[in-house]
This record gives sequence, structure tokens and C-alpha cells, in this order.
Amino acid sequence: MAEAAVSAQVATPKGSNVFARLLGVLFSPRATYGEIVARPRALGAFVITIGIMAVTEGLFFATPVMQEVLMDQQVRMIESFGVEINDQMYQGIEAGVARAAYTTPISLVFIIPLAAAIMAGIILGIWGMLMGGGGTFKQVYAIMAHSGIITALQVLFSMPLSYATGRLASATLSVFVPMVEETSFIARFLGAIDLFWIWWCVSVAIGVGVLFKRKTSGVALTFLGIYGLIALVLAIVRSGN
Repeated sequence: MAEAAVSAQVATPKGSNVFARLLGVLFSPRATYGEIVARPRALGAFVITIGIMAVTEGLFFATPVMQEVLMDQQVRMIESFGVEINDQMYQGIEAGVARAAYTTPISLVFIIPLAAAIMAGIILGIWGMLMGGGGTFKQVYAIMAHSGIITALQVLFSMPLSYATGRLASATLSVFVPMVEETSFIARFLGAIDLFWIWWCVSVAIGVGVLFKRKTSGVALTFLGIYGLIALVLAIVRSGN
């Protein structure tokens, strides 16, 4: 009986901790997503990734430099859609920016798990129900939770860069075409495509492929195609105003 118990423990290992899984998503995603699918847990991954983003954004948005950057970005974004900002609107934006160090971290706690749940439901509906896959919502949700380490890295990269340059910055494809006019259609299209989000799409595609036993390339092309379409629509809207 004792030998049987030992054998059972060896056959069903406990698995790596949440820190190892998050690092695994970055450096060995296929094997790590296989472990996540086998033991789907989301809470620890959410606590760490949301914590990184909330603390980073909270600290930077508390500085006068980043508040000015955020104010400028919001004004420019609203104006890019053809809206003329009056004094009352400007005061409202200014008040919102002053609270950003607190409201942004709090909003992340609610928005990220909810967005992950919505995306998990869509993925399960397509690759699970429509295409006959055998995954569960809990498994897809765990994939989404652990993939958040990539968006956490995006925040760690973009916040210091934005502080140093005096404008909201990210690793977009527009950096490869510095000679193109910033207000042109191609610049706006490439500026809407972030390299970290491309990485995220591919990473999630690996997890979905592992779970539903699909080729990563097909899943990744679907995610990247949707992302590219969103970027195209945004570029068209902004170019038309």
C-alpha cells in the first residue's frame, strides 16, 4: 500500500508555482501552457500581473510629467475623432487626469479579469463549440490569466519610455518608418499595432492550440487578422477626421 501511494505521488506531480508558470509563458510557452491546461488556475496569475500593472501605472501617473502626458494624449485622441473640446470638457479631462494615479489601478482590478472572461468565452465558443474542441472555460480562462504577463511587460516598458520622451509611447510598428508623416494613414495604421500585442496574440494562440489540439499558425493568423482589422478601422476613422 505504501509503495502504491508513493507511485501515485510520482505519477501526479504537484506542478510548478505561479512564478515559474509566468516565466514559462515567456520562455517556453508550449510546455507551460500544457501544464496550465492540465491544472488550470487563474487567481495567482491575475494577482501578480495586475499587481505589476497597477503599481507601475499608479506610480507614474502620480507624477506631474505623466499627468501632462496623459492630458495631452486624451485631448489629442478626442480631437482626432473630430470633437471640438470646450472649456467644460477640458476641465473634466483635467480632473480625471488628476485622479488617474488612483482610478487607473482600481479599474485594472475589474476590467482585466472581465475582459479575460469575455475573450475566454469567445475562444471557447469558436474553438470549443463550433469546431468541436474539448476544452473548458476554466482552462481557457487560465490561459488568458497567464498570458497577462506579456501585457505587464508592456506596461513596464512603456511607462518609463513615456516618462522619458514626454508622450505616451509603446513599441509600435511605426518605429520602423520614422520618415513617414505622423498624421498619414500608414503611420496611424502602424502606430496602432503594438509589438507586445503581437507577442500576446501568438502566445495565446499557442495556448489555444495546445488546449484544442490545433495548429498554432492557424490560430495565430486568426488573432493577428482580427487585431490588424481593428488597427485598420482605427486608422481609417482617425484619418477621416
